[in-house]
Amino acid sequence: MNYLQRFLNSMDYTSVDQVPNWEAGVWAQTAQRWQAEGLVTGSLHWDWFAGEASLGMDPREFIHFTSKMIPAFEQEELATDDDTVTFRDEKGIVRRALKAGSIGGARMSMDEYIAFPVVGPADWQDVKQRYPAACAQRYEPNWEACRVKGWAERKHPLIFGPNCSTLGFYWVARELLGFEALSFAWYDQPNLMHEIMEFWADFLIETARPVLEHTTLEYICLNEDLAMKTGPLLSPQSYRTFIYPRLCKVIEFYKSHGVRYVCIDTDGNPEKLIPMMLDAGVDALWPLERAANQDPHRLRQTFGKTLRLWGGVDSSARWPGSCGHRSASVVAAALDRGRRLYPDR
Repeated sequence: MNYLQRFLNSMDYTSVDQVPNWEAGVWAQTAQRWQAEGLVTGSLHWDWFAGEASLGMDPREFIHFTSKMIPAFEQEELATDDDTVTFRDEKGIVRRALKAGSIGGARMSMDEYIAFPVVGPADWQDVKQRYPAACAQRYEPNWEACRVKGWAERKHPLIFGPNCSTLGFYWVARELLGFEALSFAWYDQPNLMHEIMEFWADFLIETARPVLEHTTLEYICLNEDLAMKTGPLLSPQSYRTFIYPRLCKVIEFYKSHGVRYVCIDTDGNPEKLIPMMLDAGVDALWPLERAANQDPHRLRQTFGKTLRLWGGVDSSARWPGSCGHRSASVVAAALDRGRRLYPDR
């Protein structure tokens, strides 16, 4: 049984020799420590999404794609002291970061996020110009001539875009407005949010279209991270109003153009949104964060076999971090405000 058959049989609930062994990878600091402790790294390439054969991982192929701003913001250092550096990154986000423990841009702890590129409609009109869909820079050079024949003969799963490249609706909105401002924007700036969501649906469709004209795909994964430990970071009513119709539109296009499955990547507990995801055509959910009570057995009993489940590894064995108390309080305040202002949503 080859790797492609193993994946397809697993997704179709038919017999397999073993389930696919996929891994997300390790922090740069972890890799450094392993090497210091004697790990021989000659056979490792560290791109564990693609698979490490020497560690028994199944291979996958991710078609090169980037959804980054083109052109990006010019990175700029704004302030520094003994312990931290404050800078504007390529996304236009102003951040304060610890200097200690940084390896190639990977830090030991999350940065402090200070300001974001979109505050209101005028900012969005400027920023959206940085997202041209029809742009050769988003793909590998000469991919039509160099890759298409191999894709047709593949014996492993083929996916559009490396991890965190095909960003979902909540994820991209959070990067534009920031978590706290976004939590209120669903209620305070609905016209802006509708415009951003519609723009992003068209962007996801048009950036995938050139590739889907040349090949079928096993799946596309939309990276969202739209939930915290106790539930979603936006109300089900807001999800239905702003994201659900655009998700339906995108998935309908994907599946009508040769994408077999669509996956949502979100940490936390998204259960209140899963029925809408399934109705929109989502097939799989990962990573099923155990610290957020995402138990695969219970999820299977609740949603049946329509929802394929990937992951279920305790987050403390995967990577540290959670949304934290401040995030929960901000979301609670925004949802309460929404219930008062828009009781029908």
